[in-house]
Amino acid sequence: MFAKHSIKRLSWTDAHLTDIALPAGVMRLTRSLASGLCQSPTDPPDIFWGVGDRGPNIKPGAAADRYGTEHLRPLAAIDGAKIMPLPSTGPALARFRIDGNSIVLEEVTAFTDANGQPISGLPVPYSPHAEFEPVYDLAGNALPTDPNGVDSEGIAAMPDGSFWIADEYGPSLLCVDRKGRVLVRWVPHDLAASFEGAAYPVVDALPAIAAARKLNRGFEAVTASANGASLFVAFQSPLAHPDREAHERSRHVRIWKLNAKTGALLAEYVYPLDNPDDFRRDASVGKVSRSDIKVSEIQLMPNGDLLVLERITLSTKIYRCALGSAHAIPIAMSQPATRPTLEQMSRKDMMAAGIAILEKTLAFSSDDHSEVPADLEGMIFLPSGQLILSNDSDFGIEGAETQFWRIELSEVGA
Repeated sequence: MFAKHSIKRLSWTDAHLTDIALPAGVMRLTRSLASGLCQSPTDPPDIFWGVGDRGPNIKPGAAADRYGTEHLRPLAAIDGAKIMPLPSTGPALARFRIDGNSIVLEEVTAFTDANGQPISGLPVPYSPHAEFEPVYDLAGNALPTDPNGVDSEGIAAMPDGSFWIADEYGPSLLCVDRKGRVLVRWVPHDLAASFEGAAYPVVDALPAIAAARKLNRGFEAVTASANGASLFVAFQSPLAHPDREAHERSRHVRIWKLNAKTGALLAEYVYPLDNPDDFRRDASVGKVSRSDIKVSEIQLMPNGDLLVLERITLSTKIYRCALGSAHAIPIAMSQPATRPTLEQMSRKDMMAAGIAILEKTLAFSSDDHSEVPADLEGMIFLPSGQLILSNDSDFGIEGAETQFWRIELSEVGA
């Protein structure tokens, strides 16, 4: 059982990127480097790493409301459409240092391909049957897809100093070195051909069912075992398997344990999302639904338990889950042809079929701390028994700023 001791905001200021003059004001863009956090066993305990997402992006309607770009408003009718005001600014790797009650940025490195060229945050090409996110520039022109493109959201450190990056788009996993160079990209089986032209190796390594992720809800959370033998990766939301209706109705998220050398599925777990109304801060300002809830970060603890960051926007909860062979579900549930799918089954259905569901113990809820910002996405568990949490500022495109918070918890190593 966790018992919260204290919570403190740490000193930090986002670095400025650029200003863009628009009809209703200036779009001020800042660096966003904390979509995912991790610590590496090869570094001192005061060092941690962060990953920024694909680059500045905003929904067309929000752009019109905030910046007066009315010519973009019709694009809001397109499912998943986003505006990317700086399409040349892609994902990056960041090295941070904890200095007392401050966070210091030591280095930022753009992700690069095998030729040393920066990679973009543009969407990747998709198979004809996959959902994809259309993107546009500030003039409203459609932007192309890019087989090198990455929407990086999570990061896990390996004992050899490299990192695994969780990508929303494919979804996929990318191994990168400390200079941000992509060494390999793992994609769902039978999708590697869609990445033809990528300037780094792309391998059909992940279970094919991963391609059934709902639009913009691929991988956002990844963590690694201490020995580097296994990766744990969580989908943001229930899969749209076999269709979008299944996603909308389901409250069960898949968490995978993968072989870190081959990508082979070693175990699959079912994580149950809370009821929408239990996210009190979000529910107090408007109607929320199951599809609003997502898993944005996971962290493997020294004893093998998993910390899961589950959130909507204002409300974030961190749960502790025990993992083990008794908690895994039949591998057959990861086969695309299995019916009913996990997403079509209710909790009652799973219990009747003997499918295990992870039990959750609440460690922290931002509903009890109104000072904590929206969109918490980064989380690390320090050797000292503390948590560092960060929010995704989305490059300040809607006025948010990155915040880091330190939380002291008791019995975290129990």
